Amino acid sequence: MKNTNTILFDLDGTLIDTNELIISSFLYTLNRFFPDQYKLEDVLPFIGPPLEESFEKVAPEQVREMVDCYRKYNLENHDALVKEFEGVKETVAKLHERGYKLAIVSTKIHNVVIKGLELMGLKAYFDVIVALDDVTKAKPDPEPIQLALTKLNSLPNEAVMIGDNHHDILAGKNAGTKSIGVAWSAKGRDYLEHYEPDYMLDKMPDLLDLLGVE
Repeated sequence: MKNTNTILFDLDGTLIDTNELIISSFLYTLNRFFPDQYKLEDVLPFIGPPLEESFEKVAPEQVREMVDCYRKYNLENHDALVKEFEGVKETVAKLHERGYKLAIVSTKIHNVVIKGLELMGLKAYFDVIVALDDVTKAKPDPEPIQLALTKLNSLPNEAVMIGDNHHDILAGKNAGTKSIGVAWSAKGRDYLEHYEPDYMLDKMPDLLDLLGVE
């Protein structure tokens, strides 16, 4: 990856540990609308896509109400449930220090992305954020990655997309970047490897070795 100068990160489940928050938010929302019908294993497939896409599969006529319910609960519990992933801040800081161009490409809305970055002390490292409300099509469509590359003045063959979900891997492939999966995905390493990312990280500092950063 010697020609790589641009690193695009998903946020949830990749840079910050929001798994408990997301699962809790889905369970709260789904069981409020459909009492006692959903358990942990039922909501794992919902992690990653935009909320509207997930709730559309459950109750097309109640999507707006369910999204509002989810976001209210999520914001109220955000700071209490979000945690750090080991080695993330140190890795991102070193990449920033070495002059890599860094961006967030997320299916969250912009203000919630900012909230998570600020909570974990990561915001200063990212000049570019592409959130759900910045695009017309979400990952795995290439639009969010293309927008990030445009803002960073980078080419696809100079960039890599890193994420914990198949939407991230496929978005990278669709945009012509390299792709990296993270083995700490809530869906599991085997799940991500099925989508054939170019590389897989066991822990975030492994990215420095992959890039040859000392």
